[in-house]
Amino acid sequence: MNDRREDPPPDTSLGSWKGLVPIGIAAAVALAVGAGVDVVREHQRAAKKREAKIAADEQETPARWVVGVTESGAALVVRDVQTGENVGLPVAAPPDRRFHRVAAVRDGSYIVASYAGPEVTFQRFHLDEDGRPKDLEDIPDVSVAGASTKWSELAVSPDGDRIAYVTYKGTRARVEVVSPETGDHKVWTTQSPGRIGSLSWADATLSFVWSPVRSVGGELREIKHEVRILDTSGSTGDLRMSKAVLTLPQGGTAAVYTGKTIVVGIVKDSQLTLQSYTPDGRPGEVLWKQNVKGDLTDLDANPSDSGFLATAGDVYPQDARPVPGEDLADAAW
Repeated sequence: MNDRREDPPPDTSLGSWKGLVPIGIAAAVALAVGAGVDVVREHQRAAKKREAKIAADEQETPARWVVGVTESGAALVVRDVQTGENVGLPVAAPPDRRFHRVAAVRDGSYIVASYAGPEVTFQRFHLDEDGRPKDLEDIPDVSVAGASTKWSELAVSPDGDRIAYVTYKGTRARVEVVSPETGDHKVWTTQSPGRIGSLSWADATLSFVWSPVRSVGGELREIKHEVRILDTSGSTGDLRMSKAVLTLPQGGTAAVYTGKTIVVGIVKDSQLTLQSYTPDGRPGEVLWKQNVKGDLTDLDANPSDSGFLATAGDVYPQDARPVPGEDLADAAW
């Protein structure tokens, strides 16, 4: 919509007045009309400034809704960040499938991963302007082979043009990157037992937290947490091609690589701290502190650059009230 208004053309409305009044009065009228036009223009300029400010404020406003996958995988739910209440009705998973992971896209849609047997497929989920579920559509000819387990992770690039998903054979991970537009696949694997978590995108670079595991008393334990980055525009093969950039400090279990910084989530004494680090491992500023209910299990950056979403018992959007999340297996905003 164009709000610009043009002045009346010459010899139309003003011209008709000149034929009805003496020249002196017409000149006075012209001056008055000219002053009025200046006032109108000033109001228009002020209105445009207000509209620009409102638009800028809207761009900086954090996402209002959290989309979650229920613990059973049977449904998607939408929760209002301001109230914590559900918006609309839950959305059931496709027949004979279960939802597993969800990620937000910059355009306001969500990519959802669902599985049945040894195959993972993807759906695109839209909300209406009031946050109610609008539609859920399959992304055709895009799937990932392999078992989706409790360790499996999903990451979608902010523009939605790359999907990364992690499947497992036992404790050995397989990272697959697929294009929703072309269906092209790239795969990296590892023979070392370990968990791959905290997937995040920075252009074509996929970052993740690598946690090697070993059996202690018959129980698998993660030995350390190391941030690694992988150039997905390069050749495929072994995950040893990725580069280690940071060993997480004590209490740190999740991290997001932005391309310029590494943001690490650290929980101590029920307080979450987001600490930034330079790519060469030097600590930077503290971005956020938040009291949380449980251990940090997930940390995601909002694709519109409006903060982070932490899952630690409940779901914690940065600079917003906590959203109930103990019944959710995954969440995005």
